[in-house]
Amino acid sequence: MSSEIKTRRLGFSHGFALGLGMLILLLGGALGFVAKNEASTSTAPINKASAAILVDQLSDAFEQVAKQVEPGVVNISTEQIVHSDGTPDPFGGMFGENSPFRYFDHPRDMKQKSLGSGFVVDPRGYILTNDHVVKNATKIKAKLQDGRELEGTVVGTDPQTDLAVIKVKAEDLPTLKLASSDQVKVGQWVLAFGSPFGLEQTMTAGIISAKGREINGNFDNFLQTDAAINPGNSGGPLVNLQGEVVGINTMILSESGGFQGVGLAIPATMANRVYTQLISNGKVTRGWLGVVIQELTPGLAKSFNMPNTNGVLVSQVEPNGPAAKAGIRPEDIILELNGTETKNPRELSAAVADSKIGAPAKVKLMRDGKQMTLDVPIGQKPVERAENVQPDSDSNPQHAKLGLAVQNVDPETSKQFKLPSLGGALVTDVQSGGPADEGGVQPGDIIRSLNRKPVNNVSDLQAVTKDLKNGSTVLLNVLRNGQSLFLTFDLS
Repeated sequence: MSSEIKTRRLGFSHGFALGLGMLILLLGGALGFVAKNEASTSTAPINKASAAILVDQLSDAFEQVAKQVEPGVVNISTEQIVHSDGTPDPFGGMFGENSPFRYFDHPRDMKQKSLGSGFVVDPRGYILTNDHVVKNATKIKAKLQDGRELEGTVVGTDPQTDLAVIKVKAEDLPTLKLASSDQVKVGQWVLAFGSPFGLEQTMTAGIISAKGREINGNFDNFLQTDAAINPGNSGGPLVNLQGEVVGINTMILSESGGFQGVGLAIPATMANRVYTQLISNGKVTRGWLGVVIQELTPGLAKSFNMPNTNGVLVSQVEPNGPAAKAGIRPEDIILELNGTETKNPRELSAAVADSKIGAPAKVKLMRDGKQMTLDVPIGQKPVERAENVQPDSDSNPQHAKLGLAVQNVDPETSKQFKLPSLGGALVTDVQSGGPADEGGVQPGDIIRSLNRKPVNNVSDLQAVTKDLKNGSTVLLNVLRNGQSLFLTFDLS
């Protein structure tokens, strides 16, 4: 029986079944190992007394961090008016629980309460937390360790990194320091603080399990930890043994929905950059090249005669964008930005996003086997838009060689599927297990070229596939959700 791994944001809503995880005693096994192997250790043996001293020192360190950190950790409670269909109430509670209209057939609206965590970054009352903790909140309260409950207002949010800043009216609040998470090492001890299941001022211990985890976003760069975090920990600090914040607890990966040893935190270095912009401008602006990029897989590297997969493939260039004006083209492979290697799309996206808007950037790229460097002025990232293209389920299969069915993109089809142009062959069906399926082709894709030969209609596709033989490598350029994408597969 298969199980689904769930990504779970950690804000806690009343109504969750309360369940407390078991505390894992990491040091017990270590002491047993030391005792068992003491006799066989020929150099610098550690006796039980020395091991006990080390445990005491670690315990003392934990205690000192708790005293230092807990005053700056806050419990965040929010309220929002939720429509009976799960959407915020546009009438501001007119049909709420105490409304005289509640016996009629109007949708019944409710106040939904949720809990999360945060921590004070500035003594003037600026608190850093997760965007999903305060999203759509009509009321925010921050409870401090000393028992004070202060009303909070949202200063700014950044959904792309799931960060938010709220402000409370207070002075001289105890603060926590955002450290450089770039210096964090795998195996380093960390402590997670927050309010799991509403239990305020909870601390758990663990280590950094991994760095640079990418889950589902362009700017993901999560720290992974096995310090226990649960619903309600969202927005709380992950700190080192110096009491400095190295991450912001954000989500867990779990098959059960509860903590199973894989917690994810936003790196403090990233959070610091976002925080600075939010308190200054109330929003985050990011650099923009105006290209659609994708990973250079082994198959694509072979198709473009690249010796390895280090680089980022440009699949589309936005008209009149910075890259287009500088001469970057589709099929270019970007190798470096301002002298720093960009081995994958995440590295390039992060480097461009952090670049100063308006400043020129030197982009080293490979084009048709030749290296070149172009000066590209960094633009400001616009609001992202995407169109969804749905397949036509009534089409008959064609092109058995590729394992897909297509139809022409005529004016009627273009209007029906809201396509940007008439050119190409619309994929209406993909044979399960066929070559196109193995290559990642999906119904709704629009084939624009095959092996770099243009495809303006079904006839063009038939012409360029006619001479393909078993074992041939196919390089497709498709339009998906309004964005260009390269796919490659071998015919079997």
